[in-house]
Amino acid sequence: MSALDIFSNSAFSVISLTDAINKVPFVPGRIGQLGLFDETGIVTTSVMIEEREGSLNLIETTSRGSPAAQNTTNKRKARSFIVPHVALEDTILADEIQNLRAFGSESQLEGIQQTVQFRLAEMARKHDATLEHLRVGAIKGQILDADGSTVLYDLFNEFGVTQYTEIDFDLDNASPVDGAVKKKCHDVRRKIEDELGAQPYDHIHAFCGSAFFDDLITHKEVKEAYDRYMDGLFLRQGQARGSFEYAGIVFEEYRGKVGTVDYADSNKAHFFPVGVPGLFRQYNAPADFVETVNTLGLPRYAKQAVDQ
Repeated sequence: MSALDIFSNSAFSVISLTDAINKVPFVPGRIGQLGLFDETGIVTTSVMIEEREGSLNLIETTSRGSPAAQNTTNKRKARSFIVPHVALEDTILADEIQNLRAFGSESQLEGIQQTVQFRLAEMARKHDATLEHLRVGAIKGQILDADGSTVLYDLFNEFGVTQYTEIDFDLDNASPVDGAVKKKCHDVRRKIEDELGAQPYDHIHAFCGSAFFDDLITHKEVKEAYDRYMDGLFLRQGQARGSFEYAGIVFEEYRGKVGTVDYADSNKAHFFPVGVPGLFRQYNAPADFVETVNTLGLPRYAKQAVDQ
């Protein structure tokens, strides 16, 4: 039975298992591919977000020799966020490794290691789907739990801001006014630019539900532009499937659903700027293991324990 004593084998330590699960090919979904989030490890289970809003005011005229208007600066604000704990557990029973031997090997240990790696890869994919769901929530402004309804963080409340009133693109209008959709796009872009102020950005992106995207690309005003865009698609590189640019916005049909939880509303689109330094952040806290206390957090951890 010494070959099965994996609990004292360094290949199955927290370090080795954690390294293995983080080497599993990462399939985070579309948001991960866009590289929106800056990822940072922290040594605590909470993070303080400090906000300092720059002020820009018009200066009133004064008579020469009279007191000048006094400059005002905005105070800094700090908010604390507890990093949510997302844990998943699996059990490998004795019967599953009974008579197990790796192909072409005399070592039972190699066979067990392959079983463990397979389970880690399977669990990592579920973590990837969960991470994508949390990131979608951050873009929408409400980070939801796995049930798709429990609010973990309402970012509008946390940062004391009000969400803009939903813009109706009126895509189901049978007799639309010429340029109506383009004006809506300009309205979205101006609102985002007003909020960003002097912050640079690369472009504005929109994640669209399937019904919204279909209505958009078949709209009288947009259809010709969409057809021209698709005709020249092979000349461009780096364009995502099911996306096109119109009126300065990249519209993309977002696909994301696990079970009954749909990441995107079929009839809506969510707009966000891409390329703003530090706008989207992800903080990784240490796992709740003795070995990882006060160490720099990693995206995932893996640990084994004896099932009594």
